[in-house]
Amino acid sequence: MSNVDPPGDPPGSPLDPRIHPYRDDLAADFLEGKVEARAFVPGKPCRAGVASTPVMSKPVFSQPTPGELQASELLFGEDFTVFEDTGGWSWGQCGHDGYVGYVKSTDLYSNLPKPTHWVIPARALVFADNKGEYPAIMGLTMTARVAVEKVEGDYAKLASGGWMFTGNLAELGETLPDFVAVAQIFSRAPYLWGGRGGMGIDCSGLIQVALATAGHPVPRDSDLQADVIGEDIPIPEDLSGLLPGDIVFFPGHVGIHLGAGALLHASSREMMVVTHALADVIGRMNERKGQGVTRVRRVA
Repeated sequence: MSNVDPPGDPPGSPLDPRIHPYRDDLAADFLEGKVEARAFVPGKPCRAGVASTPVMSKPVFSQPTPGELQASELLFGEDFTVFEDTGGWSWGQCGHDGYVGYVKSTDLYSNLPKPTHWVIPARALVFADNKGEYPAIMGLTMTARVAVEKVEGDYAKLASGGWMFTGNLAELGETLPDFVAVAQIFSRAPYLWGGRGGMGIDCSGLIQVALATAGHPVPRDSDLQADVIGEDIPIPEDLSGLLPGDIVFFPGHVGIHLGAGALLHASSREMMVVTHALADVIGRMNERKGQGVTRVRRVA
């Protein structure tokens, strides 16, 4: 797996604040001259030191209010560059996809060792010993990153503490051959807006995580994914022109065509990852949004 560079912005358009760290009052120093802000600051490199933590669109100082949405999710060991730390919230940028948001400062660590491996299963456990005989001390999810200190038998000792079964880990750079099969592992996983598998997963999170395991890093949101995944193919007039693995986009939604007219997607209607007939999804989208399929991308 590798990090993804943020997609380019159309010439002459403002930089997208979802993937460029700037606000009216503060911006990353590497954006000086490209955006207007009252101050430009260098970033502090950190990593997530908890199993998962929300990346919020705004800091939440009490109960969430409208507009304070979970924008994404940071998994254990993933990089996060902090540009501001105030009131218990760190504003910065995710290293794996360039996404910008707010993370609880207590969930970030500047001293975690550089990861060497990533987690393969949808969920894997960290144990206190190298036998897996005692209660787990943490559960990590697919694409979380860990630093392996040494291997003894079937277990790897983590530099951050604890042991993991070696069969649950792959070296950074190793990939899985079939992203569609990986996505299907999440069938019936709970739907969570902004989730990437830690506490739940949303439609674009499912696409991002599955493709990452196959060595295809892509952006966080579906509209950004639609511009960079594979290649555009003409939207077929019927379903027969779609291949298994085609990524099908709708207004504000995305799923994976499994073949035979079936679509795997994280559904807010069902509140889980499900497989539906693509024709049924198109029909519901036409009713709700006035449009069905907007784009189809084919992964090379």
